[in-house]
Amino acid sequence: MRVRVATTAVGITAVALLALPACSPHSAALPAPSSSAAFGSPAVNEVNSTPLSSAALTARLLDESDLGSGYTRKAELPARHDDVTVLGCPALSDLGGEAATGGSLDFPRQAKTSFTYAGHSDSEVSEELYSDTPAKLSDGMVEVFDAMAGCPEYQILVGGSAIDIATQKTASPHLGEEQWSQLLAFSAGGHDRVVKQTAIRDGNVLVVVSGSPALVDRHLDKALTKATAGR
Repeated sequence: MRVRVATTAVGITAVALLALPACSPHSAALPAPSSSAAFGSPAVNEVNSTPLSSAALTARLLDESDLGSGYTRKAELPARHDDVTVLGCPALSDLGGEAATGGSLDFPRQAKTSFTYAGHSDSEVSEELYSDTPAKLSDGMVEVFDAMAGCPEYQILVGGSAIDIATQKTASPHLGEEQWSQLLAFSAGGHDRVVKQTAIRDGNVLVVVSGSPALVDRHLDKALTKATAGR
């Protein structure tokens, strides 16, 4: 299936990954599978069910003062549109190219930011905040992450260039009401990159932190704390 998607420099997008500027030329091996908390419990607590505005979410994003020294905010480039073809995963093909690359989710109330650490393009962390009713956030995340988990290996074509993607669920932190964590290994042009993506839903807020595994683990807790403060 060929879909037309908007891609920006924020988040894990196919166009940004094509360059893979500072990656190893060797194959990226995912670690052995580990247990993970299930995302999408049967009963969703509807406390804090009124969605926050995008402006309110923007005010709750991490900034340089939260992260510490060495972090530089990445400028958000104008969106560009690219044809993305998903091969080898019908469920993700139906959802579109953004889902296939772990990119933006389809919630209207959202805010995003991303940073590089110590000036290295292979040391990055991005944060995405979404808000809707707890049930809608839960259902949307279950749909995307279950589709990705059901296709451990697939390929996408972006503007004629192929990117091989392997996904693997990993252990989720015991934060919020629902959790999901996975590793995505991207391979293109003889280069590889492994990205960690962890999503935490707490009430009407969904926090997704992606990037270098160590940076995701370091900043996830503070991202959730700031995103859910003052409710």
